[in-house]
Amino acid sequence: MAGFSAHRITNAAVYLDGNSFFGRCEEIDLGTVKTVMSDFQGLGMVGLIELPDGIDKLEGKIVWNSLYYDAAKRLATPFKTVQLQCRSNVQVFNSAGLTDEMPLVTMMTIMFKEYQLGSYKPRDPSKFESPFSATYVRQILNGNEVVLLDYLANIFKVGGEDQLAKYRKNIGQ
Repeated sequence: MAGFSAHRITNAAVYLDGNSFFGRCEEIDLGTVKTVMSDFQGLGMVGLIELPDGIDKLEGKIVWNSLYYDAAKRLATPFKTVQLQCRSNVQVFNSAGLTDEMPLVTMMTIMFKEYQLGSYKPRDPSKFESPFSATYVRQILNGNEVVLLDYLANIFKVGGEDQLAKYRKNIGQ
């Protein structure tokens, strides 16, 4: 099987407003770029199909392994955006073993939706979940832009190709 390689990501680092939160997050879910679909049916069509209507809201969450003041002061207000950056290492394996490592960087503009005060049990470490909503995301793999989505500027690019160029032109933007 010449040319086959397996890619694997097993860890990441989280930054808020440029500050490292190394070792303080237990998990991060960056969310999903999801298309909003609606049913379409026309006379003469034997079936119902779905067509895209736009992009759904982008939501994610961070799970913290404790409460940290420098994070909490960013989490507690829903009125200010936070610049989130998640950096990870993509390992590339083939039949010879580990052959390469590439950076995967996801940058987002987010607003936290909840501030969890905590839940405590004896001899059980507390976790704090911080759900967020994003208005901007840009993901770069090994220097190549995978996706760029800016909800407020009507920009959506995939692999560098502008998906909304005609749409913006047609609506006069």
